[in-house]
Amino acid sequence: MKKIHVIARGLVALGCIAFALAAQVAHAAGDLPGKGVTVLPLKSSLAEEAFQTLLVMRGLERLGYTVEPMKDLEPATQHLAIANGDATFMTNHWSLLHADFYKNSGGDAKLWRKGVYSDGAVQGYLIDRKTAEQYHITNIEQLRDPAIAKLFDADGDGKADLTGCNPGWGCELSIEGHLTAYGLRDTVTHKQGSYAALMADTIARFKQDKPILYYTWTPYWVSAVLRPGTDVVWLQVPSTPVQDGVADTRLPNGRNYGFLANQERIVANKAFAEQNPAAAKLFELMKLPIGDINAQNLRMSQGANTQQDVERHTDGWIQAHQALFDGWIAEARAAAP
Repeated sequence: MKKIHVIARGLVALGCIAFALAAQVAHAAGDLPGKGVTVLPLKSSLAEEAFQTLLVMRGLERLGYTVEPMKDLEPATQHLAIANGDATFMTNHWSLLHADFYKNSGGDAKLWRKGVYSDGAVQGYLIDRKTAEQYHITNIEQLRDPAIAKLFDADGDGKADLTGCNPGWGCELSIEGHLTAYGLRDTVTHKQGSYAALMADTIARFKQDKPILYYTWTPYWVSAVLRPGTDVVWLQVPSTPVQDGVADTRLPNGRNYGFLANQERIVANKAFAEQNPAAAKLFELMKLPIGDINAQNLRMSQGANTQQDVERHTDGWIQAHQALFDGWIAEARAAAP
């Protein structure tokens, strides 16, 4: 009889242990709200967007999601693919520049965005400082003067060559609008194609001490190579308060570069965000300073541009901001039901 009691106590003890282990397993599963869910991130053809995309991917992996390799699509198609559920999220949505892409893909009915991933993105036109000072060029309208425009002629046709924006990015529409609005069609050629290749030629011309005219934006590595205020200067763009559907693009500092300051935001499929509150909370919380993006992009322009390099940069950023990153993960996990 005594032996039976001992066996019974042993079975009870084993049952307690099994229950505790089961509870631990259940708790562990609860810590991984993304377990069993696959996500597909998108970026544009710009290799420099891989860093900020991969950083979000690392966060999702910590939450247990299975994250597929990022795919390249241009912004308009990215929004549409995410809205249709063919992809999960993008990190390079510009709040103003891509407003029509967002709206035309279904807007808030199909897409989700909350929080700001990177703030203070600026765009505009720049020329080399030497030419600006020698000819007193400060405003894009001065390029209507054929003599001024010819200074920036790289192909010998007598017109200024503006290194511009790839078709499909959104910024090309604004540039084309400026060329028409300010009467620049006869004196300025909008050079389009591979932006990276065009900028490589532009930088080569600068190094040869030749005048340059180009469009760029931040965050991007170009402004770390051609430094505004030192190597190059921003051109002012005339603008008036809202009239005829054209917004005043004057920035808070009083300067006007022809484009309103943008915020880069994470956009996700709405159904996914609603069904995955942990991922949605992560998207909302994550913030990446423009200076950090510029610094990483510069490293890529200097040759550290392989997938392994970008992964190393991303993991290095996480290690340098471990407490912040861990805080995002903890808050995201707490948002799961």
